[in-house]
Amino acid sequence: MTARRDGAGWTSPLRLRRGPKWQAQPPTWREARPTLIADALKRAGARPSGNWFVVGASRDVPAGGRPRGRTVGGVEVVLWRTPAGHLRAGPGACPHLGAPLRDGRVVCGTLVCHWHGLALDGGPFAGWEPFPVHDDGVLVWVRLDEAGNEEPLERPVVPARPAAGAVEAVCTAVGRCEPQDVVANRLDPWHGSWLHPYSFVDLRVLRVPRHEQDDAFAVEVSFRVAGRLVVPVRAEFTAPGPRTVVMRITEGEGATSVVETHATPLTASAAAEPRTAVIEAVVAASDRRGFALARAAAPVLRPLMRRAAGRLWRDDLAYAERRWALRGTGRFPG
Repeated sequence: MTARRDGAGWTSPLRLRRGPKWQAQPPTWREARPTLIADALKRAGARPSGNWFVVGASRDVPAGGRPRGRTVGGVEVVLWRTPAGHLRAGPGACPHLGAPLRDGRVVCGTLVCHWHGLALDGGPFAGWEPFPVHDDGVLVWVRLDEAGNEEPLERPVVPARPAAGAVEAVCTAVGRCEPQDVVANRLDPWHGSWLHPYSFVDLRVLRVPRHEQDDAFAVEVSFRVAGRLVVPVRAEFTAPGPRTVVMRITEGEGATSVVETHATPLTASAAAEPRTAVIEAVVAASDRRGFALARAAAPVLRPLMRRAAGRLWRDDLAYAERRWALRGTGRFPG
């Protein structure tokens, strides 16, 4: 399982594995018990978020760039940075006549409305109140107390990540469903080789959650690189919050690397046609000496990483949307 080097030489992380034909895989439907997944989802939903929502990648809001607009939980949000890189956020409508502030410009760190030139420095002004915001170095979070309806926390619950030197990429996709449908998808690892045979081979669930203090799915899986070339690893899936699922590689190539899946509602909770953004951060690390080349090539690798994640979410959002539709008929609780 573990591919490591020592003083005597180097071993490749790649293995040759054809795997069984898709229809010849061992069925997993008996293991993927609805009650087990529902219980894991319930525990995740009970964990506090402090009203913090992921709104996108840190690099998407650059210093000196234009403001960025997002809608989170039915709330219009605008974000920008000062020349020193300090993040600002607040309501997306100008307090004067409601112009979309995302269409304004940032001048010396001040957001200037494009309708009449009203300037906002990020502090309160004429009923315009800033939102608490947090940049964890990979993702940007905003705290919306009315949308979250929880006891607020000073900082979001950010999952532990690899040490400095990792390569990160952020992918965003949008589906017609609610955050719980996205989280339920990620808390069902048994579907991996069936729904994503182009990415996963020989996925086995080794351990399921037993209680609140042992709330992880442990899996053994081979990531398909190309053809018969795979990289075998062991990983754990956990849900540290109601809208977040983290996959962490525990053994094998890239140990400590994580894939964070954040489900951010775009519409208000009572919307008849809910829409949810899946914002997924891949934070890859390796102790191999050659990984320095990957860091140097990060600008080239990021589009490839986003493309791979996007392909998975093309199928997984169909899963989440189907679950939401069935919940509307009473087929699933929710």
